Amino acid sequence: MKMELRSGYTTGACAAAACKGAVLMLTTQAIAFEVSIDLPTGASAQFQLHGQSFSEGTATCFVVKDAGDDPDITNGAEVHALVSVLQGATGKNVDISGGRGIGIVTKPGLAIPPGEWAINPIPRKMIEQSVHSVQLEFNTHHAFHIEVSIPDGEERAKKTLNARLGIMGGLSILGTTGIVRPISAKAWTDTIDASIDVAKACNCPTVVLSTGRSSEMAAQQHLPHLPEEAFIMMGDHVAYALQACSKRGFNQPIIACQFAKLLKIACGYKNTHAAASELDLAVLHDWAHAGRISQEYLSIISKANTAREIAIATGFDKTLMEIVANRARHAATVHALGIQLHTLLCGYDGTVYA
Repeated sequence: MKMELRSGYTTGACAAAACKGAVLMLTTQAIAFEVSIDLPTGASAQFQLHGQSFSEGTATCFVVKDAGDDPDITNGAEVHALVSVLQGATGKNVDISGGRGIGIVTKPGLAIPPGEWAINPIPRKMIEQSVHSVQLEFNTHHAFHIEVSIPDGEERAKKTLNARLGIMGGLSILGTTGIVRPISAKAWTDTIDASIDVAKACNCPTVVLSTGRSSEMAAQQHLPHLPEEAFIMMGDHVAYALQACSKRGFNQPIIACQFAKLLKIACGYKNTHAAASELDLAVLHDWAHAGRISQEYLSIISKANTAREIAIATGFDKTLMEIVANRARHAATVHALGIQLHTLLCGYDGTVYA
């Protein structure tokens, strides 16, 4: 009997819950033992609070991150929130900062600019919405300062690629859905097989293989004529998904992904997970030089820290993007004979560059 893997919650969801709990205690001057927050998916989730303490001016508590059956370095981490009234401000203002164990962004190319705490945009929005829900429920006009911390975050971060990416001193507060889906290769490949089988049974003209939910949503908006069964979340399992398509007669699949993933596919990686593929931007520089890309863009590539930075700084230059897409199409034929890959490059704001 196959056991179903258990999902968990992102650091962003845990931070939002801890912040809500602390604001609730500061507002009501009473201990709170649990809170419920709304996730970006539209679902709600309940969290137990720990370490509760409050006074007239501040409140603090923490949530223990449960990553489910995902082998996450942050599993079991204590995500703390320290809340105080923001003096001189009223309304729904929520000032968010990091504390001990939260990294500082030091290099460009990430979702957060250099000099800022590594608390990503969607977690920030989740925190704000969770705090606003308390403000609305109790009709309080106080604005709040919130400090998010993970006491052992700096030690945990040493086991990640944060330092290489320019996130120094701790972990990032991440998550786009609030939910951590278990990473199991067998579970993923089983799902890919089943999804392609369904697409074939539903007579889909082709399939769209997405590396993540953001790319999938962008592709769905860009290709509204395709039935929902045609959209398949392949995650990082590029080679497996292409081989599965070939076996079932989908010889012209579409891959929808952001630039960093497209570049990894172009480099010929079978799996684009960070643990299985390392991005070498020098390779892209060589391709761009051979493709007679302008000196300005070559300079951008040579100095860049991330693929995201290159895509944005070059304005998703059509010639550069096509060079990478052509390499990705060639790599696909190596993974699965007979495959004629189409690519759908998705921007970081949901824009699609076909």
